[in-house]
Amino acid sequence: MTIIKQTRHLNSDQAGKRIDQAATELFPDYSRARLQSWIREGSLTLNGSTVLPKQRVAGGEIIRLEVELELDNEVLSQEIPIDIIAEDAHIIVINKPAGLVVHPATGHPGGTLQNGLLHFDASLAAIPRSGIVHRLDKDTSGVMVVARSLKAHNSLVSQLHDRKMGRIYRAVVHGITALKGTVEAPIGRNPHDRQRMAVVSSGRPAISHYRLLQAFEHFCHISVALETGRTHQIRVHMRHLGHPLVGDAQYGQKTGKVTGPTAIASEAVARFSRQALHARTLKLLHPQTNELCEYSAPVPDDLARLLQILETEDGKRNARQ
Repeated sequence: MTIIKQTRHLNSDQAGKRIDQAATELFPDYSRARLQSWIREGSLTLNGSTVLPKQRVAGGEIIRLEVELELDNEVLSQEIPIDIIAEDAHIIVINKPAGLVVHPATGHPGGTLQNGLLHFDASLAAIPRSGIVHRLDKDTSGVMVVARSLKAHNSLVSQLHDRKMGRIYRAVVHGITALKGTVEAPIGRNPHDRQRMAVVSSGRPAISHYRLLQAFEHFCHISVALETGRTHQIRVHMRHLGHPLVGDAQYGQKTGKVTGPTAIASEAVARFSRQALHARTLKLLHPQTNELCEYSAPVPDDLARLLQILETEDGKRNARQ
């Protein structure tokens, strides 16, 4: 349990603002939604009195915040190897391997990235979800950022919400895409299978920008930049285009037997045991310095081998023509 007691004085520039707006300016370590919740429950007071979030302030009043933050004791600390790309007092940037679940859920009570983060830095228990602000699917590899303070958490969540965080992925898909394009199609729960997502008119807005990096005979290597971050967004959008990801058991397609020069390539694709998706690059504004930072995670060995086989077999095919 962490007890926070802080007092701030409103100035004349804040006169006429809602108290939740003024509080967001005075307590930048916390999100507006969290401050609104504390105002409603009486943990944040104005001149010693409870108020509603919409109440206007006159300027000169005293805002008092007194709240107890529960530590994330429900998630156990476990020694799990973490590949750290960069770290400082505010953020940790990691390279998540395929096969690692990000946080505990039904069927995965432990052995997750969150368990490992708490072992790496026990103070993360005071941060919502141990600092995890976005996630990658279990079988997606690549770069992630973790907040190390409430201020950093608020900043990173805001950047995600305001679409200011750049996330660029690499993927191998079935078929050959256009040289570049944008998929703007809403994503929501599949009405016929609640375990899956789908493009549905009632879904939340979702935008993906893709670019062809290399075309093979039956497959291609693409780069995908996310403008939004919906669940399974790239997997759903590429399936929607008719180019599902290689190895995607949930949204993909079975690879039929192909004879001739592409047989080895087709076998390699059929053996690929996860969705061929890797979070390659992450761009963000540093929560402390506001500098634009860019972090990259190298393409993992399994995906690199697949691309090498596809390139080699495609070269053989072209040589025969």
